[in-house]
Amino acid sequence: MKAIIRYPTVAATIGVGAIGGTMALTGLGGAIPWIFSAFAVIAAALQAVQMVAQLRRGTFGVDLLAIIAIVSTVLVGEYVASMIIVLMVTGGKALEDFAQGRAQRELTALLAREPQEAHRLVAKTDRVEDIPASEVLVGDLILVRPSEIVPVDGELISASGGFDESSITGESMPAQRVAGDTVLSGSVNGYAAATIVATATASDSQFQGIIALVKQASSNRAPVVRLADRYAIPFTGISLAIAIVAWIASGNPVRFAEVLVLATPCPLVLAAPVAFMGGMSRAARAGIIVKGGAVLETLARIRTVVFDKTGTLTHGTPTIARILPVSPSDEDQLLTLVASAERFSSHVLAASIVTAAVDRGLELMPVAEATERAAQGVDAVVGGHQVSVGTFAFVQQRAADASTTTTSGSELAIYVAVDGQFAGSIVASDPVRANAAVTIASLRRRGVGTVMMLTGDARSTADHVAHEVGITSVHANCLPADKVAAVNGVSERPVLMVGDGVNDAPVLAAADVGLAMGAKGATAASESADAVILVDDVSRVYQALVIGQETVRIALQSIWLGMALSLGLMMVAAFGFIPATVGAGIQEIVDLATILNALRASRSRT
Repeated sequence: MKAIIRYPTVAATIGVGAIGGTMALTGLGGAIPWIFSAFAVIAAALQAVQMVAQLRRGTFGVDLLAIIAIVSTVLVGEYVASMIIVLMVTGGKALEDFAQGRAQRELTALLAREPQEAHRLVAKTDRVEDIPASEVLVGDLILVRPSEIVPVDGELISASGGFDESSITGESMPAQRVAGDTVLSGSVNGYAAATIVATATASDSQFQGIIALVKQASSNRAPVVRLADRYAIPFTGISLAIAIVAWIASGNPVRFAEVLVLATPCPLVLAAPVAFMGGMSRAARAGIIVKGGAVLETLARIRTVVFDKTGTLTHGTPTIARILPVSPSDEDQLLTLVASAERFSSHVLAASIVTAAVDRGLELMPVAEATERAAQGVDAVVGGHQVSVGTFAFVQQRAADASTTTTSGSELAIYVAVDGQFAGSIVASDPVRANAAVTIASLRRRGVGTVMMLTGDARSTADHVAHEVGITSVHANCLPADKVAAVNGVSERPVLMVGDGVNDAPVLAAADVGLAMGAKGATAASESADAVILVDDVSRVYQALVIGQETVRIALQSIWLGMALSLGLMMVAAFGFIPATVGAGIQEIVDLATILNALRASRSRT
């Protein structure tokens, strides 16, 4: 019943055919030609209405051949062949719908996993209340039972836990988390119950952001479908020419119908959308949400790739590289004082310093008072000592004996004075991703002619990172408008822009394809991008390019395969070797071959 409701035209065609078969068995076969012919003409009229609607939208499709084939077989008395053509056209569209559903299952699986319920721990009691996930508030304590889906983004309260994040990040191995770590909504808890504190509502959580991207991705139509429609004009002309010549040469109008039966347009109709849905499905399994087939087609033609630096080529999170104390202080003493002073600082490196101290098992000291001077440093009284932490100029004003520390282009030194004496420095760095250089080399081997880096950082830092990863074209000290201007000025197009921050949103939208490193959430960058990498892995940029190229190759290959088989069979039919009824059945095999070839786009090659 569901199939009948979903595909009523197919069901009606099969029903009319069954009625005709029953009539033939009961001796009422004389009415069969009239019933079949009338039904076929009605089906052709419905196809004509759809064709006119397409023409009004400015699209010349391939329905004309189907209509001519149906009408011509009716006129020459091949009413069984006309029914087969109707079944082939309507069944082909139903098969397309089924094939798209198969290829899209990885995308729609996210929607099915949307958490609906949360177990909230009632404050100051041991009671647990079940509430809709949409009612969870920031700060609520949530119990996640074994094998349950995490309803909202949160911070782990339990000592440790294992979570399956494969549906979110594409990583197959369970992620091990400890107290204080972020837990993503949509991930699946392991074998032990876990408690988290909600850090976002359901609507603002990672999972809802991904769902929004998936819905957008599944609603777009691939431009190669329009490309396939453009093939319809020469294909229709050639098919009609072969049919007319066969009719004139044989003097038999049946030959015209026999040729056109094999010219039905299902290969053109089916190949592109099935291949592109397969490519989007493959990308989703790799942790890449692509917002439509248009993106895959453009990815296949990319000639310039532009990278942001921070958070893209580098990890984006500064880490402590070296601690350089001045006697009599040692590393632990210096780090303890600095971490204690920076504990309440808003500086970008403060969290990294505190984390480094905690990782070493150091106990932070009480702070009596603290004063922060924006972009300069912090003065604080820590354990009875006057501690100053900040830039060299800031510390030198408090300790005349301060000396500079030698750093590389990607490093930043933080200077420290204790009780008016220079106490040393702490060097932080934002390390380059280990696979960044390999990714860029792989992009060049894949046909990318130009690789460029845009960054707001200073020239020395930009050049250092570019040298490490093998980029020669660098634009430093860029504001968001400068990045947009740089991308618009690229001559070798299409351009792929890869970024991760809010400041990258304008340039991601300006590029031919914007690709956001969105592993840490659906930021403004993710919203303005054409595709989002859900895994914190820059090598997925190369993988996205490969998927785009292979998807387009398979789509076009499937189109040409279908047309070649149809044209070859038409030439055979032109000499009268394939009756109309047999030809209609053979064309179904051509359709099946086209679909099976297009479905290869959903399979990974690695």
